[in-house]
Formats: sequence, C-alpha cells, structure tokens
Amino acid sequence: MLNVLRVHLPSDIPIVGCELTPYVLLRRPDNTATTEDVPESAPIDRHFLRYNWYRIQSDKKVAICSVHPSEQATLQCLGCIKAKVPVAKSYHCSPKCFSDAWQYHRTLHDRPASAANDNGNEEEEMFGRFNSGSSISSSLSGSASGTSLTNGSTALYPSAVPQKNGSETWFEIGHSKTYTPSADDIGHVLKFECVVVDVETKLPVGYVNTILTSRVIPAPSPSPRHLIPVSGVDVLGHLDSDGRISSSGTFTVLSYNILSDAYAISEAYSYCPSWAFSWPYRRQNLLREIVGYRADIICLQEVQSDHFDEFFSPELEKHGYQALYKRKTNEVVYTGNPHTIDGCATFFRGERFTHVKKYEVEFNKAAQSLTEALVPSSQKKTALNRLVKDNVALIVVLEAKFSNQGPDNPGKRQLLCVANTHVNVHHELKDVKLWQVHTLLKGLEKIAASADIPMLVCGDFNSVPGSAPHALLAMGKVDPLHPDLVVDPLGILRPHNKLTHQLPLVSAYSSFARIGVGLGPEQHRRRMDPTTNEPLFTNCTRDFIGTLDYIFYTADSLTVESLLELLDEDNLRKDTALPSPEWSSDHIALFAEFRCKPRPRR
Repeated sequence: MLNVLRVHLPSDIPIVGCELTPYVLLRRPDNTATTEDVPESAPIDRHFLRYNWYRIQSDKKVAICSVHPSEQATLQCLGCIKAKVPVAKSYHCSPKCFSDAWQYHRTLHDRPASAANDNGNEEEEMFGRFNSGSSISSSLSGSASGTSLTNGSTALYPSAVPQKNGSETWFEIGHSKTYTPSADDIGHVLKFECVVVDVETKLPVGYVNTILTSRVIPAPSPSPRHLIPVSGVDVLGHLDSDGRISSSGTFTVLSYNILSDAYAISEAYSYCPSWAFSWPYRRQNLLREIVGYRADIICLQEVQSDHFDEFFSPELEKHGYQALYKRKTNEVVYTGNPHTIDGCATFFRGERFTHVKKYEVEFNKAAQSLTEALVPSSQKKTALNRLVKDNVALIVVLEAKFSNQGPDNPGKRQLLCVANTHVNVHHELKDVKLWQVHTLLKGLEKIAASADIPMLVCGDFNSVPGSAPHALLAMGKVDPLHPDLVVDPLGILRPHNKLTHQLPLVSAYSSFARIGVGLGPEQHRRRMDPTTNEPLFTNCTRDFIGTLDYIFYTADSLTVESLLELLDEDNLRKDTALPSPEWSSDHIALFAEFRCKPRPRR
C-alpha cells in the first residue's frame, strides 16, 4: 500500500507571498521511494494523497517586531502612535532592537500614514523614488506574479466553517500541496496535513501526517532608495500610470548580481536567517525588487538556467519584458546538474525596444584561440588551466521605439548596444580578469566600428575601483607600472601598450561627483570613494565590502540623467550584512537613467 514516510518543510517560518511546498517522501507498493505527487486523478494501487492547510487563530493577540519579523514584539514606540505611523511599524522585540533601528525609525515619524499594502501593513516606499513626489514602489499580489492566489481548490479566504478547539480556532485555507500565505495569516500558526486516501471510499487510510509552522510573518521591506537627478536641470519627463519615467529620449537600466542559489550556501552566509536564505523566499523578494524598479533594460548576473526558464523569464514576461540568456560554459563549474549553472540574463521592455541582434562571448573560446596563437605547445595545458574559467558575456543590440533626433533627423533609427557580463571572481587571477575585460572591450570596438551606436557595459566585474580592469574600462588604458600587471605568468598582457580601447566609456555612478543638490555633503562622502568617484561598496558581506559592479556608458552618445542612490550602513542597519531578510543578494542593484544625445546630420 502507499505510505507516507516523511513530511517536512524546508523552512518552518512562513512569509506572506512566499509559496510553502512541503517535502513529502512516499513508499510505493513495490517498496520504492518517491517524492512525486499522487493525485486522485492518478492513484497508485487505488490510493491517493489528500492535503489540507489550516490557519490556527488563538484568542491571544500577538504583535510582530517590525525589524525582526520572526520575533514577537515586547515594546511599542509611543512616538509612532502620536505621529499616526502604521501600527505594524511601531513594534520592536527588545530595547536594543529599538535603539539600533532608531536612526532609520525616527524618519517614519515625519511621514504621513498611507494606505494598506499586500502584506497587511500600510503602503511604504519600497524601492525608492524617481523624485520628491513620485514613487517607484512595487505593488505585487501575494506571489508577486500579478495573479490571484487560490491555493488549490479552496479560495484564499476560508469558506469552510471554522473548527473550535479550546482557545484555538482552525480555519481551513487550502487543499493543494502548496500554500501561499496571505495578509490574513500574519501572526498565526499554519498546520499542514497529509494523508493517504482510499479512491472508492474517500476515507483516510492510516496515520495523518501533520506539520505546524511558526507564526506567519510579513515580507520584510528594505529601506527606501531614491532616484537622484545628476544632470543639473529638470529633464526627467513625467511619470506614466505605471510610475515609470515617460520621456521621448530617456530610458532606464538596472544591473544586478542576484546571487545564484548554487552559491548561496550557509557556510558562506551563516549570518543570514535560514528562512530568508531559502530560494522560495529569495526568488519572490528578488522579483518584487526587480519589478519595483520598473527599468526599461535589466541586466542580471548569476541567474541559474533553470531559474531563468522556470521563474524569471515567465514572471518578467508578465510585466512586459522580453528575455535573452547566456549560460556559462561548463568545463570548470559543472556539478553534474547542468541546470544549476548560472549565466547572464538581459531583459528589455517590449514597448520601449525591439531586439535586433545578439552576440555571445565565451571567454573559454577566446582562451583556446589565444593559447593556439601565442603559447608554446609544452605550456598549453598550464595556460588553459589558468584561463578557462567559464565566464561569459551577453551583448544585445536593441532598437528604441522612441527617438531623440529632432525634426532635422526624422526616421533615424536609434540603436543601443548593451553588454552584460560576469568576470572571473578569483582574487589571485588578476591577469585573467584583465584579459577577460580587454577581450570584451575589443569585441565591442568591432561593433562600434560597424555602426554609430551608443553602448552600455554592465555587470559584476569582480574588480575594485583603481584595479587594472577598472582602469582599462574607465580610462581606456592601463598604466604600465600598475601593480596588477606584475601578475602575468603566461605573458598574455604584454606588451602593456596593447591594453587599450577607443570606446569613450564613463562609469555612470561617477556622475554623483557633479551633484550640486540632492545628497548632502556628509551623506555623499559616506557613500562615494573620493579618489575614484565610485561607490564605496556594491558588495557587502561579513568577509568583504567593496565595489565590484558597474554600469559604464559611451559619453559621446549618452548622458546620465539620474541615479538610484547608494546604500550605506544606515540602510543596511549596522548589525547585518548581505544577503539579509530585506535584501536577497550579497550585491546591491545599480540603476541609472540615460538620455540619448542627438546625433549630427551626415
């Protein structure tokens, strides 16, 4: 007979909007084990599995800490009550929690109360503002997919008669294996039941397997990030009904290393709570953040191929994006499961751009060509072992559906070339990093030579400001005396005068250096490196804090209009690092608005 051997949840802390999928191990009549579902429509040996979800509501009211949502609140801020701040934001689990959060929390007292959002709390700025009066914030339902939640054949809100058990009331809330907690579940324990049922009698057979979860918590919201104008004049256009910038010659770009689930191991990020580290939670939190920015072009790194196919591509398609993907080659990173290999994904809004051409850069192939041409046969194996690291770049040529050419140039196509890459991570392989960046830039030079086209170079370059790869990108050359050039065992960087390119690239975030208004001087100094004019960090863990991610652009054809403000220690809260419950990657997203410069008539 069919038997249930084991039932458990990957995380016992349920979060609003994040799907709960129990692990159910079965023994078939032939004694083989399986985790496949056995629905009534496809029974095994005249038996199937029946699932039920219940919400347990106690007569005792429980408040949840606004900073640590897995903790019960022990105190409430009276200032929030006086200022009419949403009540959910006023709770804290300890005096230390309240003290540590005070610098950010005090700003809530100056904000007006606003309408309720899908977490059951009042609406807040989630991912920043375009300007002082317009929000980028996302408003996604439940699973962040824009679809209604049904949780099997039972409606999201219970229609069954509740059962009373002492001081507890059980509401039946779902009949499918999976369940997505709603705002009504916040603060309540959920119960999952799984039992084998006879097809003919429809009666349970054997033991009812039961799991009780912790109390449901709202999805944590990160500190708001604002879009800061850097052009010196008000050329932002206006916001359309979706909250995005609507201007004939401007477009927005997001670059974000989302941290592949294959690399998200607890040993590396032991400080992140297990419930916030699980992929079911992280994918929903990342999607909510990404969609909330409403960028016209999205460049993501560390996107697993299965996550691209099964989640990001279909979910972002619902929001009007078309997708292109390049998976890493797998000579080095192959784990036995090709679906866990990550790569670069580029999305663009179909109403703003059309796809013209795609180029795929495999640095492994470039390494093969290099060793064939320059390395003696006796050293080829050693050279390939050093150079073959599976990194790739995805280059996409788009045509804008808007124009900034004016009446003197009617009908002129506005093309845009977007490169998305993830450069080798190993700190000791400085020569490989520089060679990969140089190889990418030489490929982009060929594209630039064939067409008059603005360019964006986005990604995780695993290179700090002032390093040789950064110098090559930002300055067009590398000083022959640069210390990074000392590491060159294969001689692939010589002669040093070949380490150049002719693209007029500028780092978008260096534009913060010319801000005259917006960020105050003290805030500005905290967030920018005064030597390189780059952010102090885009990657923040307990072991490393520094800048690795950039958006470069060709300054002769594009100009930066505004940038999403950088995070600082106040945003991250001093007692944490990334990833965290609020931010689901160890990197932060970079976001810039660009304007195409009018081209002269020829």
